[in-house]
Amino acid sequence: MSDFYGDAQRQLQDRFGSRALADRLTELIIHDEVQDDERGFIESRDMFFLASVGADGQPSCSYKGGAPGFVRVVDARTLAFPSYDGNGMFLSTGNIRTSAKIGLLFIDFETPHRLRVHGEASIADDDPLKAHYPGAELVVRLAISSIFVNCPRYIHRHQKIAPSKYVPQAACEAPLAQWKRIDLVQDVLPAQDVARVPAAGGVIDFGNYLGKVAAGDG
Repeated sequence: MSDFYGDAQRQLQDRFGSRALADRLTELIIHDEVQDDERGFIESRDMFFLASVGADGQPSCSYKGGAPGFVRVVDARTLAFPSYDGNGMFLSTGNIRTSAKIGLLFIDFETPHRLRVHGEASIADDDPLKAHYPGAELVVRLAISSIFVNCPRYIHRHQKIAPSKYVPQAACEAPLAQWKRIDLVQDVLPAQDVARVPAAGGVIDFGNYLGKVAAGDG
C-alpha cells in the first residue's frame, strides 16, 4: 500500500500536518482481502454507492439498491453484484467497460458505520451468478485492491421505513417503473417495456408522473 497516496494527497497531508497519521492509518486499516466482520457487513447491506469514471475522465456516483445480500463476497478478493433494469443510460456499467476502476461505499445509517472498497471491475451477461439474481441483466465482479473502514462521525442517523417494491424477487416480477408509463417516452421504450405498460395501468402524462414522484412513487 506504499503507493496508496498520490502527490496531491501528500501535499495536503504536509500542509495540514497529517502525513504521519495518514501513513499510520494505511498500516492499521487498509488491506486487500475481506475480513470476516466485513463479509457480514457487506452481505447484510441492501444498498451502496458506486463511483465510476467515464471515457472523458468525468466521475459518476450512483446509488445501487437490492435485497439484503445482493452484494456477494465471492472470495476474500472478489465481490459480485447484479446490474438491474435502470433508465437505459448504462452510465455505471458503460463506465466500467471504459475504465474498470471503481469505488464502493457501504453505509449503515442506523448504527453509523461505513466501509469503502476499491478495485477493478468486469461485467458479464453469462456469469454463473446471474441465475441467483432474479431480474439481473448483468453481473459485475470486483477484484479488490483495497478495503477499509471510515470514521462514521458525520453519518446522520436514519431508520429504514420499508424496502422498495421495485427490488426484483424470485417469487414475482417487479412492478414496471412509473416513469416508463410517461407519454413522452413511449416511442423510445424497449419493446419488452412497451408490452408491460397496459397491465401497469396504461400511459400517463408527464404532469401526473411528477405528482407520483412528489408522492414518493417515481
